[in-house]
Amino acid sequence: MTSSPAPVSPPVFDPIPDIRLIAADMDGTLLDDADELHEHLWPLIDELHRRGITFCPASGRQYDNLRARFEDVAGSVVFIAENGAYVIRDGYEVSSDCVDLEVVGRLVGTARDLAARGADIGVVVCGKRAAHIERTDPPFRAEVDKYYLSLEVIDDLTRVDDDVLKVAVFDFGSAEATTAPAFESFRSTHQVVVSGQHWMDVMSPTANKGEGIRALQRALGVSPAQTMVFGDFLNDLEMMDAADYSFAMDNAHPLLRERARYVAPSNAENGVVRTISSVLGLAWSS
Repeated sequence: MTSSPAPVSPPVFDPIPDIRLIAADMDGTLLDDADELHEHLWPLIDELHRRGITFCPASGRQYDNLRARFEDVAGSVVFIAENGAYVIRDGYEVSSDCVDLEVVGRLVGTARDLAARGADIGVVVCGKRAAHIERTDPPFRAEVDKYYLSLEVIDDLTRVDDDVLKVAVFDFGSAEATTAPAFESFRSTHQVVVSGQHWMDVMSPTANKGEGIRALQRALGVSPAQTMVFGDFLNDLEMMDAADYSFAMDNAHPLLRERARYVAPSNAENGVVRTISSVLGLAWSS
C-alpha cells in the first residue's frame, strides 16, 4: 500500500521578516475547492491593514469580479487583475498593459479555426470596461460567469470597442494539450499562458503577475525582501520571481513548485491564511 504524502506545515521564520506586501492568487490558492474564501481571511486582512501590510488578490479574474469578492474590505486591499495586465489601488489604475486590436483579431481568428477543427472552446476578449463574448450557450456561460462580472455579448469579437487587457480561451477539454499548442505562433511576441486546466490567456509580452507585483512595489515603496506571494499554476510563475518569500501551494503545478522558494499547505487546508499567520506570528493559524 502506498502511503499518502505528509501534510505540509506552515513555516516559521526567526526573526519575523518585515513583510509589507502580500499577494495571493485566487483559484487553487486563496479559494478552497468549493470556490469559497475562508472565514479567517477577513480578520487577517484587517490585522494586516492595521500593521501597514498591503494585501493583494492577484488573479486572472476580472477586476470587477475581484472587487465584488472583496467588497467589504476593498478599501484595505489592492488588486492585480487579468494576470497582471491591470493593477488597481483605491479605485485608480496603477498600471495596465493592453493588447493591440489587430492582434486581438488574429487571436480570435486562430480560436475560430481551432473550433472549426472540432475543439470545444469559447473566447473571452477581456477589456477594461467589460469582458466580451460571442458564444452564449449555458455550459460556456456557466464557466465565464465565474470569473467575469461585467460581461457583454457581441456579434463579432474582432470588432470589440474597448482597451483589451487579454484574450482568454476556455477549453472544455485540456487547455495545455489542445488550446495552447494552437497559439504557439504568438509566443514570440506575446505572453501565452495556461492559467488553469481549462483556461489559456494571451496578453501583452510584458504583462504578467510578476510585472503587476513590481508595479505595486514601486507604487508602495516596497522591496522584494518585503514581499510575500502565493500561487498554484503556470500563470503565477513570474510572480515567484518578484518576491523573496515566494510560496507554491502544496497542490501547485510541478513547475511552479520548482520556481518557488517555499511550499505552503494546500488551498483546501487554508494554506494562505495559515502561512501568513505563521510567518508573521499572528494568532489565527487554523
